[in-house]
Amino acid sequence: MEPFTVLKSKATPLDRVNVDTDQIVPKQFLKLVSRAGFGKYLFYDWRFDKDGRPKADFVLNDPRYEGRQILLARDNFGSGSSREHAAWAILDYGFRAMIAPSFADIFYNNCFKNGVLPVRLAPEEVDYLFNNDVEMTVDLARQTVAAGGKEMHFEVDAFRKKLLLEGLDSIGLTLQLEGQIARYERENTAYRPLL
Repeated sequence: MEPFTVLKSKATPLDRVNVDTDQIVPKQFLKLVSRAGFGKYLFYDWRFDKDGRPKADFVLNDPRYEGRQILLARDNFGSGSSREHAAWAILDYGFRAMIAPSFADIFYNNCFKNGVLPVRLAPEEVDYLFNNDVEMTVDLARQTVAAGGKEMHFEVDAFRKKLLLEGLDSIGLTLQLEGQIARYERENTAYRPLL
């Protein structure tokens, strides 16, 4: 997983509340077995018509927002099912950070596990960002979002912060203990019955 330290980007504004995981990545695309490739299905039903043509009025189809790495949203982002594919699609599309007043718990946790920083800001701070299309600086170490001369603070669990700063997912964290695991396996080679 790529470390997350400081991200500078303008935001892509998705001005909707209660965006659920079924909209983030629709069920018909859950057959993929790899994390890669889900970005093209992000918000698929909102981005494309029934014939697969881009809808001109959807924000991700607006060339002004191409290449932006921050997704700006409203309350209760990521509600619905617990599919981890939603976080995969967000990251694979190119978003490294999301800013909203609130996120659904499981989606929030899945973001951290997959290298996406979900930032919770007060509703009035999110309003400020929606009303000011300026470059933002998301600084994880300082736990701040700076935009248009305003600096906003966000809370993040210390352990999750450490993992993102170091670019560690669950596997990477386990691999840090590889020497201890190997030593244990060498020293405990005798058969041990299950209790």
